[in-house]
Amino acid sequence: MLVSRYGYPSQFGDIDELGGRITELLLSGDYITGKPVAAFERNLADYLGAGHATGVNSGTDALILALLTLDVGAGDEVVTVANTFHATVLAIARVGARPVLVDSTDTDQMMDLDRLEAAITPRTKAIIAVHMFGEVLDMNDVVEVARKHGLAVVEDCAQAIGARRDGRAAGTFGDIGCFSFHPSKNLAAAGDAGAVVTSDPVLAERLRQLRNLGQREQNHHDALGLNSRMSSFQALVLDHKLPSLDEWNRRRRAVAARYTEALESLPVRVLDVSEDHVGHMYQVIVPERDRTLAELRDRGVDAVLRYPVPIARQPAFAGFGFVPEDYPNADFLAHNALCLPMRPDLTPTEIDTVTTALAAVVGRTEEN
Repeated sequence: MLVSRYGYPSQFGDIDELGGRITELLLSGDYITGKPVAAFERNLADYLGAGHATGVNSGTDALILALLTLDVGAGDEVVTVANTFHATVLAIARVGARPVLVDSTDTDQMMDLDRLEAAITPRTKAIIAVHMFGEVLDMNDVVEVARKHGLAVVEDCAQAIGARRDGRAAGTFGDIGCFSFHPSKNLAAAGDAGAVVTSDPVLAERLRQLRNLGQREQNHHDALGLNSRMSSFQALVLDHKLPSLDEWNRRRRAVAARYTEALESLPVRVLDVSEDHVGHMYQVIVPERDRTLAELRDRGVDAVLRYPVPIARQPAFAGFGFVPEDYPNADFLAHNALCLPMRPDLTPTEIDTVTTALAAVVGRTEEN
């Protein structure tokens, strides 16, 4: 590919320093939830302005553990957005609860908050607010509705680490914030990893117990938990990268701004973003999406589809009786949106290559 989706070599800086710490770790045997994990947890909590951070095995586990910590289970309902990654809804189903979907808007493509309250029933126990594409959902409205109805709030921040709204970091508005450090994320591990943050010490203690097989101490299992302990290796990688995150996010915003300026004259539509977004993805609505994607890739542009099969049409969730037509905006995005390459080290030349290719492709599409 002329312009690739990921640029891992640029993320490591002084890799020899990291390599030395990894060598020490390998020789020490401190492999799981060891000192490197504790250090990263402290640094992450400080960075976000949260009271506590708990390292876990993945972003999916972070969501499951958050719901378990809040005692969400069989007979409960959890409201979330129809336009999201599979793991958000999977976590709800995995704890035995019923997911209830709210359609996205046709502007920022996140939950339509005008529809949120209508989705709440006497069985609703929690709301999972999803911050999409590097943007932060209006959490003041979410929290207001939740408090009115006595509901817990979980934030799915997999795509929004470092993003802020009203001066607060994503993940610190609700009861619990969940993060993914999958290699595709703005803060990327060298494999799977995740974290859960909260400012409630009681919830933090329960989270730590549940991630460790329900143990408060060795061989004393007081709860049915998960084996979801963060690897010390991943903690070293993440701690090495964390100081660079704000600068990388600033560069992502700059890339997004350059894309938006270059695309103004084209028959495409971009999503609304605030000045504090972190550019996790750059999604555009294009004509003849599948054809456009294929031609972009033929031209060396590593464009990609996100959520081409929306939640309401996923066979895994067929038992919940979702009616896809109830979520027209999520359906529209699934059939018309694609993501252009987005990474902090994209050069002006690479950005121009992408936008020139897109102009050529959509121009010909319009002619046809």
